[in-house]
Amino acid sequence: MAMFAALVAVLGQLPAIPLAGGVPITLQTLGVMLAGAVLGPWRGAGAIVLLHLLVAAGLPLLAHGSGGLGVFAGPTAGFALGWIPGAFLVGLITQASWPLRLWRTITGTVLGGILVVYACGLPVMAFQLGLSLEQALLLNLAFLPGDVIKAVIAIMLTQPLARAYPAPFTHARRRRTSHGPAR
Repeated sequence: MAMFAALVAVLGQLPAIPLAGGVPITLQTLGVMLAGAVLGPWRGAGAIVLLHLLVAAGLPLLAHGSGGLGVFAGPTAGFALGWIPGAFLVGLITQASWPLRLWRTITGTVLGGILVVYACGLPVMAFQLGLSLEQALLLNLAFLPGDVIKAVIAIMLTQPLARAYPAPFTHARRRRTSHGPAR
């Protein structure tokens, strides 16, 4: 879990693409998607909880080196907090069987890595900025193509990694053991 918490933190420190309104496009959600897909639901969500605990303690691990409790009170707090259930859902769907199925990886990454994160982030942003949900959604449409690209990268990395190095995919491999060989 610590390694994926570190991965998400490092991806937040890479140069971001600035957008109007000051919210940058970073690669951190790619790390969230990979944490869930590789570690499974519980350990993937645990990696993000660990990252948030470190951020809350003041470490500058989010985009632009931000950290501290204040980041969880801003307009983007819902997106960051949405990473926890997002990583959980990515892992739950992706690792539902062993060997991994491509369609499950695609479904889990899109539902958990994009839809759940937006479902958590948009209401908080709308509340913080005094917007309607539709207005908050319109503001965030600029991020959607980047999130789709990140999902594609996560899918392209997860499938070969599971074949080459299956050790971290314990949730899916245990399911195979308890339910018999995958068909």
